[in-house]
Amino acid sequence: MRVHDAAVIGAGQAGLSTSYHLTRLGIEHVVLDANTRAGGAWQHRWDELSMADVHRVADLPGEPRASDDPNERANDAIPRYFADYERKYELPVMRPVDVRRVRREDGLFVIESTTESGPQQWHARTLVNAAGTWTRPFVPSYPGQADFAGRQLHTVDFPGSHWFEGRRTIVVGGGASAVQFLGMLAPIVGPDQVVWVTRSEPVWRTDDFTPEAGRAAVEMVAERVRAGLPPRSVVSVTGLALREQETKAADLGVYDARRPMFSRIEPGGVRWDSPESGGAAFEPADVILWATGFRPAIDHLAPLHLRAPGGGIHLAADETTAVADPRVQLVGYGPSASTIGANRAGRSAARGIRRALKETAN
Repeated sequence: MRVHDAAVIGAGQAGLSTSYHLTRLGIEHVVLDANTRAGGAWQHRWDELSMADVHRVADLPGEPRASDDPNERANDAIPRYFADYERKYELPVMRPVDVRRVRREDGLFVIESTTESGPQQWHARTLVNAAGTWTRPFVPSYPGQADFAGRQLHTVDFPGSHWFEGRRTIVVGGGASAVQFLGMLAPIVGPDQVVWVTRSEPVWRTDDFTPEAGRAAVEMVAERVRAGLPPRSVVSVTGLALREQETKAADLGVYDARRPMFSRIEPGGVRWDSPESGGAAFEPADVILWATGFRPAIDHLAPLHLRAPGGGIHLAADETTAVADPRVQLVGYGPSASTIGANRAGRSAARGIRRALKETAN
C-alpha cells in the first residue's frame, strides 16, 4: 500500500496551483482529477466564451497568460494551457479518477474512487480538496416546476445563444452569468423575447474593479467561512458591471426591464401573485435558464465530519485550513471559489500541508 504525503482532489485552477506550490516545497503528492483531460471546468464551458471574456482570470502561478488571442475560444485555449502547465512542471495528475468518498483509517485518509479500471483506493497523510463547484449546479425549487412544458437549462447546459432563436426565455439569476447570458441573447432573439428575473434588485458597480477591490471582496466572503457559515459567492459582494460585450443589450433596455422573482411555474410560463411584480401577472416561456450558481463539491468529505454548526466548513485564519482537522485544506471553497483567490489559496494550502506533515511527524 502506497501512502502519499498529500492527495489533491481536483485539477482545475485551484488544484494545479496547489500542486505547483507543493512541488516547489518538495512535498510528494498525487492529484486526482475526474475529467478525462486537462482543463478543469473550463473545458465544459460554452463555445461563445472567448479569451476576451475571461480577462486572464485563469492564469496560473509561474506561467501567466493562457492565450494572446482574444477571439480564441476559452474552452480550447485554457485546457491547452493547463495541459502544457502540467507537463512543464511535471505535476503528478492522475485521470480520470472520480472520488466518491473520503474517510479516516489508522491516522490516514482513505480516498475511495472509481477509475477506468474499476474501484480504487488512495491513501494519504494529508488532503487538499480542490473539487470546485462546477459539478454541483444549484437550481432552486418553485411550485409547478415539474409541470413546465418547455426546457429548463442551467448554466452548465448552456447550448449557445443561437439555440434560443424563436424561443421565449426567462433568465433567472442576479449574478455575472445572468448578465452575460442576457448580453448574448437579447441582440439575437430580441429584447421582447427574453425576461430577466432576480430575487433582489441588482447592485451595479460604478467604479473600476481594482485589485484592491477584489481583495476586499474576497475578505468579505472569507469572514463567513472563518465563522463556519456556508460561503457566499465572491460576485455576490463585488456587484455587477456591464462589459463592452453587453452594451448592445443595455441599449435595448433588457437590464432595465428586470422583474422580481415569480411565484410559481405553470406549463406554459411563469406567474406572479404580487401586484408589485412590475409587469404582467403571467409571462409565457419556452425556456427557463437558471443562472443560479453552484454549491461546493464537498459531499465526498461527509465521513470526515468537517461541517460546523452553522452549516459550512469552519476555516482557520489562513482561509484554507479546516479547523475540525488541520490536515485538511480546502481550495476553491469560499473565498477561493472565485478565480480571484484561487492561486493565493493554492500557496496557502501547500504551506498548510507542510505544517500538518511536520506536526504529524513529531
